[in-house]
Amino acid sequence: MASAPLPLEPSPIRFGTDGWRGILGVDVTLERLLVVAAAAARELERAAPAELTSREVVIGYDRRFLAPELAEAIASAVRGADLEPLLTDSAVPTPACSWAVVERRALGALVITASHNPPEWIGLKIKGHFGGSVEEAFTAAVEKRLEAGGITVPIPGDTPRFDGWDGYLKGLRQLVDTSALRRGLETIGLRVIVDPMHGSAAGGLPALLGGSSGTSEGAADGSGEGCIEEIRSWRDPLFGGHPPEPLAPYLQELIAAVRASGEAGRPAVGIVFDGDGDRIAAIDERGRYCSTQLLMPLLIDHLARARALPGAVVKTVSGSDLMQLVAEGLGRPVIEKPVGFKYIASEMIAGGVLVGGEESGGVGFGLHLPERDALFAALLVLEALVEGGLPLGERLDRLQVAHGGASAYDRLDLRLKDMASRERLERQLAQEPPTSVAGWPVQEVVSTDGVKLRLGDSHWLMLRFSGTEPLLRLYSEAPSGERVSEILAWARQFAEAA
Repeated sequence: MASAPLPLEPSPIRFGTDGWRGILGVDVTLERLLVVAAAAARELERAAPAELTSREVVIGYDRRFLAPELAEAIASAVRGADLEPLLTDSAVPTPACSWAVVERRALGALVITASHNPPEWIGLKIKGHFGGSVEEAFTAAVEKRLEAGGITVPIPGDTPRFDGWDGYLKGLRQLVDTSALRRGLETIGLRVIVDPMHGSAAGGLPALLGGSSGTSEGAADGSGEGCIEEIRSWRDPLFGGHPPEPLAPYLQELIAAVRASGEAGRPAVGIVFDGDGDRIAAIDERGRYCSTQLLMPLLIDHLARARALPGAVVKTVSGSDLMQLVAEGLGRPVIEKPVGFKYIASEMIAGGVLVGGEESGGVGFGLHLPERDALFAALLVLEALVEGGLPLGERLDRLQVAHGGASAYDRLDLRLKDMASRERLERQLAQEPPTSVAGWPVQEVVSTDGVKLRLGDSHWLMLRFSGTEPLLRLYSEAPSGERVSEILAWARQFAEAA
């Protein structure tokens, strides 16, 4: 007789780079979530500047299973902390909650979301009074509160609700002339196909630019025709069976739609958002996947040259060299940080930033919040295409030629045998890093975050370990896709032999 499966054990409550996340019903339960929400709310009150007298905490949620119910439940924890919860009346992108915090001068926001993680996950993001993710010192203080075991008794009650889309969309319209943008798209004959991956950003672009949403929930009413249309816009807590992460393997429907439009004689651009609307990617008119490795250089060029906005460019060490080449070509300083948007956000809070972005899809802007905002990034990408009068692929090709030629990029996540293997490899990289990679001599070793082996201009390999598991992330940029594949294959063999 087969033995019964062992019960799953919940992981400790620890905050990652942007919130606390885990498997619903195992790591994240209602009981644990109430305690975490109460501790986070109390810390928001403690950390607020003296001049901020509000006692309001914004609560939002995405489209995951039980997310609306859990958002309503944590309102009782906020009341138990003697603060005032204010709940969005529908699923909204996480940046909309950050916008509401700043607009209402609230203490902060608690957002029920697991962002781009698989469907069985859920979590909690914390936004500070400044409209961005709280820093590591803040989440460490929340963890200390949890370890101390203080009791906050939830207080049931009716929670006031507000339209979480309305103020956010009005704010974006103040930053981008959406009427002129729509006319520009029609003038150049560019069709925009939006894939929100069943997430909470659904309806956003149709509401801003006019078009068909195909959803009764969210920002758009589904009426009207135009150059903007959405696919996969309805709520599906299973996200079509894939994580709602804007990666090429999960975007085959969008890629097919963009290619079909081009074959029918109308070039299109695909815009994709992750599950809670803070990450972006695109598909060009040829069906090529374009991560922020390509979108960031376009945004740098548009904001610095066409809009003539001030500020430096912030990139992570895993970011494409093209970002730096475009920025330096326009006379802008470049600040390179470790991987993680929190490092970019800290520079944005300090001021003087034009744009900051990471390779995984998060982009923030100095004229907006110190926060990733995929809808705003999408508006600016489309604005850049209208300004240049070209579809995305052609625009990127010209940008690459003007700043040092084309390059390719890819990333591979490699699971090692165990933590001992990881530690051996980590020691080897620290003490004796490779002197050549796939036949090319290493010119420079950069240790800002992991180990980056530079082989030439726009030609490098980066090896970076996960902080908690035997997982090695391999990144490479090279003059061609074939060369990138060679480098990643070499890196896999090198890592597995350690």
